[in-house]
Order: sequence, then C-alpha cells, then structure tokens
Amino acid sequence: SSEPEVDYAAIIAAPDRSAADRKTDIRRKAAQLLAFTGIRPGMRVLDMGAGGGYSTELIARTVGPNGVVFAQNSPKSSPRGLKAYAEREKRPAMQGVYRFLRPFDDPVPFNVRDLDAITFFFEYHEMPKAGIDFAKMNRRLFEILKPGGVLIVADHSAVDGAGGEVGPTLHRIEEAYVRKHLEAVGFKLVDEGDFLRSPADKRTGPVFKNSVPNDEFVLKFRKLR
Repeated sequence: SSEPEVDYAAIIAAPDRSAADRKTDIRRKAAQLLAFTGIRPGMRVLDMGAGGGYSTELIARTVGPNGVVFAQNSPKSSPRGLKAYAEREKRPAMQGVYRFLRPFDDPVPFNVRDLDAITFFFEYHEMPKAGIDFAKMNRRLFEILKPGGVLIVADHSAVDGAGGEVGPTLHRIEEAYVRKHLEAVGFKLVDEGDFLRSPADKRTGPVFKNSVPNDEFVLKFRKLR
C-alpha cells in the first residue's frame, strides 16, 4: 500500500503543545517513539496506563479527527496523574479521546474491539505485582486488537533474570519476561527499537534516582491471526 508518510516530527512540533510536554519529548525521544509505533491518521488506538495523558495526546494528534483514542487508567492510579489528565482533557487535541477508569486486566468495555494499536508505555513493569490477573490482562490485550494490530511496549529494563519482581521497587522489568508472557498469549514480536538504550545504566537501581539515562526497551508485537 502506498499510504502517505506520516510527518511525526510535525506532530511533535505543533505550536499548541505545552512546554512541559516538550521537555518530556527529549527524554522519550518522542518523534522516534511515535514513528516506531506506526500509528497513522484514522486508527483506533488504546493507550494503557495513560497516567497524565502525555502519550495519549500525542496519539490523539496522530490519529486525527477520523481516528479514535481510548485512554485507560486504573481506579487505583495516582491522584496526581488523574488530576494532570483532567487538566489535559480540556485541550482541543483531546476532544476525540474516550477515557476509561478501569482495572488493567479489564481495561475496556466489551464493545471496544478491533483496535489497530495498543500502546503500553513505562507502566507494564507494575503489572506482575499490581494485584490484577496478569495473564487475563495479556489475553484481553490480544483479544481487543484486530488481526494485524500491534501492541507497543516501552519500559525501563531490569537485569537478566529479574523477571517481574522489581516493578514496585526499581520500576523496571526484564525484557525477556515481557516477551515470554506476551508470546504465551499469541503475540509475535515483529520489531524492537534501540533508540532509548543506555549501556551506562547498570539496571540495578531505581529509575528515579539514576545518575545516567535509564536503559529502556521498545518492543512491537503483532496479532497475526
């Protein structure tokens, strides 16, 4: 298909974006991360663990007026994040976004399905210990995508063998563990981005107290059938 290229840099450069978001762009390498997702105008996308809605807004700007964005936050989310999201919701760019306050293992109502993409940015590390049904969540993410749809997971990496144990303490998760659990429900890893890698990071301390940039992996999984 010869679909037109999406100008992700122009989306990031939109003059009505906030100064705080522009600051986050630098750390997140926003244009590269957005381009890696492959999200395009007109798509139906779910942003899991939307927090204050930084990524949600970028996705909404990308899918445009013919697309739909769903943003999920847990009822147990931090009040600060929910407050930030409520503020952001007033912006024109957020008009086409539907927000759900639902648990991670049941993130959307039954009638939300056939999604083109799901993003799960820097929050998946909390899932193994979140008091939810972790396997059920992964199955739901698979179910609600249309065949050919993608799940993009970006997170802070833990050392080999750490599994999902260090989520609550270090805010990290082992990349191989993420792969194993998503592949177990039928996802196929189709791409990985190395643009947020940081070899200087020993991956043994909490991400908020790191003296070097955190090492982060970005994985794209596809639902093939």
